[in-house]
Formats: sequence, C-alpha cells, structure tokens
Amino acid sequence: MRKIMLAAAAMLTIGSAAFAQSTVIVTDPAPTGSVVLPGEVRTYVMEQNTPSVVYEGDIAVGATLPDTVQVHTVPDMDGYGYTVVNERRVIVEPKTHRVIQVLE
Repeated sequence: MRKIMLAAAAMLTIGSAAFAQSTVIVTDPAPTGSVVLPGEVRTYVMEQNTPSVVYEGDIAVGATLPDTVQVHTVPDMDGYGYTVVNERRVIVEPKTHRVIQVLE
C-alpha cells in the first residue's frame, strides 16, 4: 500500500511540473503582435463607411496617431476606437490614439 501511495505522489508531482511548464501567462501583447479583438469590434469596423485620411507616418501596432486623425468610437465597446488611414482600417485606443491592430 505504501508503494502505491508513493507512486501516486510521484506521478502527481511529475504531472504538476509538466503542466506548469506548458502554462503560459501573457500580461501584455508584444508591440509588434496582434491583439485578438472581440468579433463584434471587427465586424462593426469592417461594416462602417468611413472616409480614409492621408497620413505620412508609419501605421503599425504600437504607433500613436496624432490628435489630428479623427478616431471614431465603437458603440458599447469601451477601449476600442477606429479610423481609416491610407485606405487601411485601424483599431486604436480612443484616449491615446495608440494603434492596437491594423485590419487587412
């Protein structure tokens, strides 16, 4: 009986260590990575008929658009805004104008 209990304890320890090694916690996406958007945000932005503005700067995740670029809010979705820059739909943080994702 003692051997069985020792074997079970060893298996639990090994299993826990293996599980801990496969668990990944992401606290902040990489600046060049993409954020997984709620489907409602993407759908809403893709359906809008918003005129494109011309912008000379780089349109990339993590870049901050100037205050002169008008950002539209996404209804009922705090934290998400959008604009169309150089014919590309861009999801941004409404308060900071930081690019969250560029939709293709």
